[in-house]
Amino acid sequence: MKRILLLILLPCLSLLLAGCGYNDIQRLDEQVKSAWSQTLNQYERRAELVPKLVNSVNAYMVNERAVLTQVTEARSKVGSIQISANDLQNPEVMARFNEAQGQLSSALSRLIAVSENYPQLKSDALFRDLMTQLEGTENRIATERGRYVQAVQEYNLIVRQFPTLITAKIFGYDTIENYGVSRQEEITKDPEVKFSVPETAKP
Repeated sequence: MKRILLLILLPCLSLLLAGCGYNDIQRLDEQVKSAWSQTLNQYERRAELVPKLVNSVNAYMVNERAVLTQVTEARSKVGSIQISANDLQNPEVMARFNEAQGQLSSALSRLIAVSENYPQLKSDALFRDLMTQLEGTENRIATERGRYVQAVQEYNLIVRQFPTLITAKIFGYDTIENYGVSRQEEITKDPEVKFSVPETAKP
Protein backbone atom coordinates (compact mmCIF):
# COMPACT_ATOMS: atom_id res chain seq x y z
CA MET A 1 0.00 0.00 0.00
CA LYS A 2 2.84 2.38 0.90
CA ARG A 3 4.56 1.62 -2.38
CA ILE A 4 1.41 2.41 -4.35
CA LEU A 5 0.94 5.64 -2.40
CA LEU A 6 4.55 6.60 -3.05
CA LEU A 7 4.18 5.91 -6.77
CA ILE A 8 1.16 8.22 -6.80
CA LEU A 9 2.73 10.99 -4.73
CA LEU A 10 6.08 11.19 -6.52
CA PRO A 11 4.65 12.34 -9.89
CA CYS A 12 2.38 14.77 -8.08
CA LEU A 13 5.31 16.17 -6.12
CA SER A 14 7.34 16.46 -9.29
CA LEU A 15 4.57 18.38 -11.04
CA LEU A 16 4.12 20.60 -8.00
CA LEU A 17 7.82 21.50 -7.87
CA ALA A 18 7.91 22.12 -11.61
CA GLY A 19 4.85 24.36 -11.36
CA CYS A 20 6.44 26.37 -8.55
CA GLY A 21 9.58 26.98 -10.58
CA TYR A 22 11.89 24.66 -8.66
CA ASN A 23 13.31 23.12 -11.83
CA ASP A 24 13.87 26.54 -13.37
CA ILE A 25 15.71 27.73 -10.27
CA GLN A 26 17.91 24.64 -10.40
CA ARG A 27 18.65 25.15 -14.08
CA LEU A 28 19.52 28.82 -13.71
CA ASP A 29 21.60 28.17 -10.60
CA GLU A 30 23.68 25.66 -12.56
CA GLN A 31 23.89 28.12 -15.45
CA VAL A 32 25.38 30.76 -13.13
CA LYS A 33 27.93 28.31 -11.73
CA SER A 34 28.87 27.15 -15.21
CA ALA A 35 29.32 30.74 -16.44
CA TRP A 36 31.49 31.58 -13.45
CA SER A 37 33.60 28.46 -13.94
CA GLN A 38 34.24 29.44 -17.55
CA THR A 39 35.24 32.92 -16.39
CA LEU A 40 37.65 31.44 -13.85
CA ASN A 41 39.22 29.30 -16.58
CA GLN A 42 40.11 32.44 -18.53
CA TYR A 43 41.46 34.23 -15.46
CA GLU A 44 43.64 31.21 -14.77
CA ARG A 45 44.85 31.21 -18.36
CA ARG A 46 45.88 34.85 -18.00
CA ALA A 47 47.67 34.14 -14.74
CA GLU A 48 49.64 31.35 -16.44
CA LEU A 49 50.79 33.75 -19.15
CA VAL A 50 52.18 36.31 -16.69
CA PRO A 51 55.41 34.49 -15.67
CA LYS A 52 56.21 33.82 -19.34
CA LEU A 53 55.60 37.46 -20.17
CA VAL A 54 57.79 38.68 -17.30
CA ASN A 55 60.60 36.34 -18.37
CA SER A 56 60.40 37.54 -21.96
CA VAL A 57 60.82 41.21 -21.00
CA ASN A 58 63.30 40.68 -18.16
CA ALA A 59 66.43 41.03 -20.31
CA TYR A 60 65.18 44.21 -21.99
CA MET A 61 63.62 46.15 -19.09
CA VAL A 62 66.70 46.46 -16.91
CA ASN A 63 65.54 49.90 -15.75
CA GLU A 64 61.93 48.89 -15.10
CA ARG A 65 62.33 46.54 -12.14
CA ALA A 66 59.57 48.29 -10.18
CA VAL A 67 57.05 47.54 -12.93
CA LEU A 68 58.14 43.90 -13.18
CA THR A 69 57.94 43.56 -9.39
CA GLN A 70 54.39 44.95 -9.39
CA VAL A 71 53.31 42.46 -12.05
CA THR A 72 54.95 39.55 -10.22
CA GLU A 73 53.42 40.53 -6.87
CA ALA A 74 49.98 41.00 -8.42
CA ARG A 75 50.26 37.57 -10.06
CA SER A 76 51.26 36.07 -6.72
CA LYS A 77 48.27 37.63 -4.97
CA VAL A 78 45.91 36.26 -7.61
CA GLY A 79 47.40 32.79 -7.18
CA SER A 80 46.97 32.90 -3.41
CA ILE A 81 43.18 33.24 -3.65
CA GLN A 82 41.46 29.88 -4.03
CA ILE A 83 37.95 30.39 -5.35
CA SER A 84 35.20 28.34 -6.99
CA ALA A 85 31.55 28.65 -8.00
CA ASN A 86 30.62 27.76 -4.42
CA ASP A 87 32.06 31.11 -3.27
CA LEU A 88 29.60 33.22 -5.25
CA GLN A 89 27.55 33.84 -2.10
CA ASN A 90 30.61 34.89 -0.09
CA PRO A 91 31.00 38.68 -0.51
CA GLU A 92 34.34 38.79 1.32
CA VAL A 93 36.00 36.17 -0.89
CA MET A 94 34.54 37.67 -4.06
CA ALA A 95 35.71 41.16 -3.08
CA ARG A 96 39.27 39.91 -2.51
CA PHE A 97 39.20 38.03 -5.80
CA ASN A 98 38.01 41.04 -7.80
CA GLU A 99 40.50 43.34 -6.08
CA ALA A 100 43.38 40.99 -6.90
CA GLN A 101 42.31 40.62 -10.53
CA GLY A 102 41.98 44.39 -10.81
CA GLN A 103 45.49 44.88 -9.47
CA LEU A 104 46.86 42.37 -11.96
CA SER A 105 45.05 44.12 -14.82
CA SER A 106 46.52 47.47 -13.75
CA ALA A 107 50.03 46.04 -13.41
CA LEU A 108 49.83 44.45 -16.87
CA SER A 109 48.60 47.73 -18.35
CA ARG A 110 51.63 49.51 -16.89
CA LEU A 111 53.93 46.82 -18.26
CA ILE A 112 52.43 47.15 -21.73
CA ALA A 113 52.72 50.94 -21.60
CA VAL A 114 56.39 50.75 -20.59
CA SER A 115 57.13 48.24 -23.36
CA GLU A 116 56.43 50.99 -25.88
CA ASN A 117 59.79 52.48 -24.90
CA TYR A 118 61.69 49.35 -26.01
CA PRO A 119 61.66 48.88 -29.81
CA GLN A 120 63.85 45.78 -29.61
CA LEU A 121 61.44 44.18 -27.15
CA LYS A 122 58.45 44.91 -29.36
CA SER A 123 60.20 43.23 -32.28
CA ASP A 124 60.99 40.12 -30.21
CA ALA A 125 59.00 37.19 -31.61
CA LEU A 126 58.31 35.57 -28.23
CA PHE A 127 57.08 38.84 -26.71
CA ARG A 128 54.79 39.49 -29.66
CA ASP A 129 53.38 35.97 -29.45
CA LEU A 130 52.72 36.33 -25.72
CA MET A 131 51.04 39.69 -26.27
CA THR A 132 48.79 38.12 -28.88
CA GLN A 133 47.86 35.36 -26.43
CA LEU A 134 47.25 37.91 -23.68
CA GLU A 135 45.02 40.01 -25.91
CA GLY A 136 43.00 36.94 -26.88
CA THR A 137 42.67 35.92 -23.23
CA GLU A 138 41.53 39.39 -22.20
CA ASN A 139 38.87 39.24 -24.90
CA ARG A 140 37.70 35.85 -23.65
CA ILE A 141 37.59 37.14 -20.06
CA ALA A 142 35.37 40.01 -21.19
CA THR A 143 33.11 37.61 -23.09
CA GLU A 144 32.77 35.16 -20.20
CA ARG A 145 32.21 37.93 -17.66
CA GLY A 146 29.43 39.25 -19.87
CA ARG A 147 27.81 35.81 -19.98
CA TYR A 148 28.17 35.49 -16.23
CA VAL A 149 26.49 38.87 -15.66
CA GLN A 150 23.59 37.82 -17.88
CA ALA A 151 23.25 34.42 -16.15
CA VAL A 152 23.10 36.07 -12.72
CA GLN A 153 20.49 38.56 -13.93
CA GLU A 154 18.27 35.71 -15.17
CA TYR A 155 18.72 33.77 -11.93
CA ASN A 156 18.03 36.79 -9.71
CA LEU A 157 14.89 37.59 -11.68
CA ILE A 158 13.33 34.18 -11.11
CA VAL A 159 14.13 34.03 -7.37
CA ARG A 160 12.58 37.47 -6.90
CA GLN A 161 9.38 37.05 -8.88
CA PHE A 162 6.12 35.47 -7.71
CA PRO A 163 5.40 32.58 -7.28
CA THR A 164 8.94 31.23 -7.66
CA LEU A 165 10.21 33.46 -4.85
CA ILE A 166 8.23 31.26 -2.43
CA THR A 167 9.93 28.14 -3.74
CA ALA A 168 13.30 29.90 -3.56
CA LYS A 169 12.78 30.84 0.10
CA ILE A 170 11.60 27.35 1.03
CA PHE A 171 14.69 25.73 -0.49
CA GLY A 172 17.13 28.43 0.63
CA TYR A 173 17.91 30.05 -2.72
CA ASP A 174 18.82 33.72 -2.46
CA THR A 175 19.83 36.37 -4.97
CA ILE A 176 23.47 36.55 -6.03
CA GLU A 177 25.33 39.85 -6.07
CA ASN A 178 26.21 40.49 -9.67
CA TYR A 179 29.88 41.35 -9.31
CA GLY A 180 30.92 43.68 -12.06
CA VAL A 181 27.52 45.16 -12.91
CA SER A 182 28.75 48.60 -11.89
CA ARG A 183 31.60 48.08 -14.40
CA GLN A 184 29.53 46.30 -17.06
CA GLU A 185 30.55 48.66 -19.88
CA GLU A 186 34.20 48.26 -18.92
CA ILE A 187 33.87 44.47 -18.72
CA THR A 188 32.21 44.01 -22.08
CA LYS A 189 34.29 46.45 -24.15
CA ASP A 190 37.37 45.31 -26.07
CA PRO A 191 40.45 45.58 -23.84
CA GLU A 192 43.34 47.78 -24.93
CA VAL A 193 46.06 45.13 -24.90
CA LYS A 194 47.78 46.26 -28.05
CA PHE A 195 51.13 47.77 -28.94
CA SER A 196 52.51 49.39 -32.05
CA VAL A 197 54.89 47.43 -34.21
CA PRO A 198 58.23 49.17 -34.84
CA GLU A 199 59.08 50.06 -38.44
CA THR A 200 61.87 47.43 -38.53
CA ALA A 201 59.42 44.68 -37.64
CA LYS A 202 56.84 45.59 -40.26
CA PRO A 203 56.79 43.49 -43.43
